[in-house]
Amino acid sequence: MPHSNRTITLDTPLLVQFRHRVTFTRGVFSVTNPTLCSVLDSPTRGATTEPATRRMVAFVDSHVLGAHPSLPDDIRKYMASATGKSGTSPTSDTSFPELTLIETVPGGEQAKQSMSVVDRVVRVVDEHGIDRQSFVMVIGGGAVLDAVGFGASIAHRGVRLIRVPTTTLAQDDAGMAVKNGINLGPKKNFIGSFTLPHAVICDTNFLQSTPDWSWCGGFSEAVKIALLRDPGLFNRIERDAAAIARRSMDAATPVIIRSAELHYRHIVSGGDPFETNSARPLDFGHWLAHRLEGMTNGALPHGQAVAIGVAIDTLYSECAGLMPTNEARRVIAVLRALDLPVTHPLLANLDGIVAGLTEFREHLGGRLTITLLRGIGDPVDVHSIDPATLGAAIALTSRGA
Repeated sequence: MPHSNRTITLDTPLLVQFRHRVTFTRGVFSVTNPTLCSVLDSPTRGATTEPATRRMVAFVDSHVLGAHPSLPDDIRKYMASATGKSGTSPTSDTSFPELTLIETVPGGEQAKQSMSVVDRVVRVVDEHGIDRQSFVMVIGGGAVLDAVGFGASIAHRGVRLIRVPTTTLAQDDAGMAVKNGINLGPKKNFIGSFTLPHAVICDTNFLQSTPDWSWCGGFSEAVKIALLRDPGLFNRIERDAAAIARRSMDAATPVIIRSAELHYRHIVSGGDPFETNSARPLDFGHWLAHRLEGMTNGALPHGQAVAIGVAIDTLYSECAGLMPTNEARRVIAVLRALDLPVTHPLLANLDGIVAGLTEFREHLGGRLTITLLRGIGDPVDVHSIDPATLGAAIALTSRGA
């Protein structure tokens, strides 16, 4: 048989080892805090030597800079203290990176509404010689982490990214993920990539300067993960909801860290970190959240949209006969106690809401899969949503369920 007519197939499983490092600390840019220094000193995965010169650029969320105007100086002082006169870290033989730029980028969802931030990151990587052993550090909320992270993931096909999440939502959920991206018009996260960050450093000091809506919004993700994975966490949130809403760090910090851990565990041991399956269990409530965000042109913050999505999917579970009424109403009461919304005027547009299911299925691929609840801590996947039952669930929120 002539060689040109033969069929040759090479088919071998490819296993790539990753390390996902997340640290919670306070005062990350205090010269006495070694956390960032240890991250910048860490060797390349699998490498035995480092290049003679490494660099770092930093991108700062404009909202964070407004609340912390001394932040650029704090970063410069930290880097100067770490490098010392010798130009190397006193704790390592590796070359400590040179800080060459601190740049401000728009905060909030604006960062994800175009390629502007992404393009700027790519240009900075080029202009400042950020190679694959150098660093891009991003300090900000989830939207800024997503946009800067996407730029870092496509420059050189990926440079080292250090995330410093500064909001409740970014610390208890978004910062743990391995995805980056921006929106395409009303389509949430349509353009993006999956890339593991080099490190994630959560500084709880940043949380104290966030506005109230942002503080409360992040706890929608904690409620979501508790409903899916940890009834004990839900009980704790239920018990401490009023204190959390009053911004008690003693009440809030354990919830934030436990939520982050549960999201993190799903990434590192859930078996589908790059979301190749058609089911995404941690997106409970998100099909509706993303639809509402698009319908409001981003005016509804993500955390508040998730709270509404969680409320409606919980009440749908009740109306569908899956979840006991008393447990469903506990969820609604907790969301309200956290000063989170459970309804929105646009829910009256049932046809427009149901259209979000098609977008969600297209985003996932394959068969529509929506996670609902049989009870607190007892998720179940379904493959269709009945519009009449959805309408009944929406009606419950308008009646004060």
